[in-house]
Amino acid sequence: MAGPQRTSPWWTVWGLVILVWAMFPLAWMVSLAFKSPDTFRTGTPSFLPKEWTWENFRTVFSDELFTSALRNSFGIAIIATALSVVVAMFAAYAIARLEFPGKRLLLSMALAIAMFPQAALVGPLFNMWRGLGIYDTWLGLIIPYLTFALPLSIWTMSAFFRQIPWEMEQAAQVDGATPWQAFRRVIVPLAAPGVFTTAILTFFFCWNEFLFAISLTSTDRARTVPAALSFFTGQSQFQSPVTAVMAASVVVTIPIVILVLVFQRRIVAGLTSGAVKG
Repeated sequence: MAGPQRTSPWWTVWGLVILVWAMFPLAWMVSLAFKSPDTFRTGTPSFLPKEWTWENFRTVFSDELFTSALRNSFGIAIIATALSVVVAMFAAYAIARLEFPGKRLLLSMALAIAMFPQAALVGPLFNMWRGLGIYDTWLGLIIPYLTFALPLSIWTMSAFFRQIPWEMEQAAQVDGATPWQAFRRVIVPLAAPGVFTTAILTFFFCWNEFLFAISLTSTDRARTVPAALSFFTGQSQFQSPVTAVMAASVVVTIPIVILVLVFQRRIVAGLTSGAVKG
């Protein structure tokens, strides 16, 4: 009986190199967030702060631009995620379970929408939203977010629905359950990992989106954090806003990093489900 194969040490070395390469920008961002705003006026800053300070975080949270953008980001991302998951759940079930004319066309259109460049839509949406009166509103951002989040949600969920044995739904209907009851009480609980994964990925997309947020807003009414960071300024014209921007970036990045680390297995499972059939 053959023993376990030994892994080449070079794989470990390359893994560490990739880890350092990926984590260095985050480490530099955290380092800048705890440095004094005067660091960039006194010479070349070192990697680690000479004096650790919370001044940048106090400045960020005392700025109404950031706090309102944080509320907008949470509200818009949560609403867009909830709507996307609900719509994608029914669409993915229909694609995975039912046979109907235009099924392949629907999948092709969903994939085409996901590949369509966002920059090509900014100009038309800007004019349309101003005419409809939803420019610089939550609704004006939720609609394009749904447009680009739904294809990913549908593809991810449909892979989970295909893995659920068809016989379980049939057994529920034999026991007297209606199609809706079988879907709600049998299929949805079994597809919960897929629904959860889709919700996380959709939330990440809405939380990090910048192009629509900067182009379809003009005030703090609906401006999200990625767009608001570009408007950060120092406390005076002689002070660099870099440390404050980095502090704000840490605030909005750390929760996302924690979510990825905690739920990384479910995210990977959602992306790879249906890829290998046993």
